[in-house]
Amino acid sequence: MPHVPQPLPHVFSSLAVTAVLFAVSAIATAPLAAEESVQIAQSSDYFPDQIGTRWQYRGQISEGALQTIDNKFFANVSEVKGTKKLNGMTVTVFHDSNPGNHGESDSFYRRDAVGIVYYGSDPGTPLEKQIVPYQIVRFPMTIPSSFQQFNRKDLDFGSDMDRDGTDEKVDVVGSTSLVGRETITVPAGTYPDAVKVEARMTMTIHLSGGGKPARGTDVMTAWFARGVGLVKYFERQELSGSKEDRGLMTEITEELEEFTPAR
Repeated sequence: MPHVPQPLPHVFSSLAVTAVLFAVSAIATAPLAAEESVQIAQSSDYFPDQIGTRWQYRGQISEGALQTIDNKFFANVSEVKGTKKLNGMTVTVFHDSNPGNHGESDSFYRRDAVGIVYYGSDPGTPLEKQIVPYQIVRFPMTIPSSFQQFNRKDLDFGSDMDRDGTDEKVDVVGSTSLVGRETITVPAGTYPDAVKVEARMTMTIHLSGGGKPARGTDVMTAWFARGVGLVKYFERQELSGSKEDRGLMTEITEELEEFTPAR
């Protein structure tokens, strides 16, 4: 289970867990029919988390005002570093060297028989800390399926968008869906029957100065391969403009270049 990107937008709240975009490789698509229901045995095999496991990704990010987009390339190495106690729970620590081109960060996950729970990141943000922990995967994985991860209102946004000296309040809703299996090709190779996951977060930001609320969306599509974990994700984040600012958009992709299993 390498760094599992979460739909909590750094564009909106400077979260280091999610971020940015990347070069896309060819995808050969073979999705399951919508009416089929398939339960995946040994679901945990898609999220390896043994200490010493290492993933190397290459990435691209496009971000800026909706009318002006800046493209950047970056590299990120994700590695399972160990475990630690967090709020009385033992969590697995994943260290990322440069997720989404935003510098080093640690992310914390707990995997058990019923799925994977995300416990946040370091450095985190005020918004993220109000939402975690929440579940990101349920075992056994069933395709198709979906569930709501969180639905929280009147949280501290941690930012003063309208520049009136008061941080805004925000309502956030998050959900995730297992939508199918596909054969996907990235620089590290071709992976048949990768599980395709779509996560969506919507934000309604209530400006303290009054006026129309700002709207934010974060939609992420990720592919996980058995025995390897995350091989690719693509994320699009949008934030509508305030009275003084144009809207913001960020697109992020990371693709696996090299996978090193634990010894």
